[in-house]
Amino acid sequence: MKKRPLVIGLIILASLIVIVFISSFGITMIMGKKVGIGGEKIAIINIKGVIVDSKKTVKEIRRYADNPSVKAILLRVDSPGGGVVASQEIYEELRWIKEKKGKKIVTSMGTVAASGGYYVACASDLIVANPGTLTGSIGVIMEFANLEGLFKKIGVEGVIIKSGKHKDIGSPFRGLTKEEKELLQGIIDDVYDQFVSAVVEGRKMKPETVKGLADGRIYTGRQAKELGLVDELGTLQDAINITARLAGIKGEPVIVERESGFPFLDLLKEEFFGGIGERLGKGNISLEYRYIL
Repeated sequence: MKKRPLVIGLIILASLIVIVFISSFGITMIMGKKVGIGGEKIAIINIKGVIVDSKKTVKEIRRYADNPSVKAILLRVDSPGGGVVASQEIYEELRWIKEKKGKKIVTSMGTVAASGGYYVACASDLIVANPGTLTGSIGVIMEFANLEGLFKKIGVEGVIIKSGKHKDIGSPFRGLTKEEKELLQGIIDDVYDQFVSAVVEGRKMKPETVKGLADGRIYTGRQAKELGLVDELGTLQDAINITARLAGIKGEPVIVERESGFPFLDLLKEEFFGGIGERLGKGNISLEYRYIL
C-alpha cells in the first residue's frame, strides 16, 4: 500500500513530461518557418548597428556550415560599419562558408549598409539594396581627442613616461607631430588598400574604378546599382526570392532566423560599446570602417 502514492506520482510525472513534449512539438510545428522544420532552408543572419565584435556572427555562420538543409545564407545588413578587424573577420568567414562549404550568400541592405557594413556585403554572391538605402562610405577613419588646450585652461598637466618616442602617439595631452601624422596616415592608407582589395575581389571591379568611388562618400541604393556596387534593387522579400532562386530551391523556402532573447539589452550594449564604451576599451585611438551618422 505504501508503494501506491509513489507509483501514482511517477505516472503523473510521466504524463506531465509527455504533455510538455507534445505541446513543444506542436508549437515547433506551428512555428516551423522560424525554427526551420523540414524543407530546404535559407538562414538569415542579421548584422545590425555598429560592428563591434565578430564572435556572435562568426558562431552563427559556423552553425550553418555543415547543415546540408541550409542551402544559402541571407545577410541582412543594417549597419554603419564599425571596427576594422571585426568587419574583416565576418567577411572572411562568409568567404569561407561560400568557397569551402558551397553555400550561396546574398546580402539584403536595410536603411544603412555603409563602410564596414558594405565591406562584409562584398563577400556575397549578390547584393540587393533598397533604392533609398545608404551605402558605400568606402574608407577608413581614425579618431582621437586632443584636449591639450582644455587641460591648460583648467590647470591639468599630463605626465608621460614612455619607452619610445611614438609610444604616446594620440595622447589627449598633446597634439600630433608632423612625423606622427605621416606614420598614422601610412596605417590608414594600408587599411584603406585592404578595403579596396575586398571590393575589387568581391564585386569583380577594376582597382582604378573602385578607388574612384572609394573616397568616403555615401550613395543611395539606386546610385550604387548604377555604379556597380550593388546588383539589384528590392526589399527583404525580394532578396529572399532571389536567394532561393540562386540556391536552386524549388517552392517556398524555409526561413531560419535566430532571434535575440533580450533586444533591449542588445541595443544598450551596442550603443554603449559602439560609442563611448568602445573608445574607453580600446584606448584613445580607434581604427574603423565606419560611416559617421
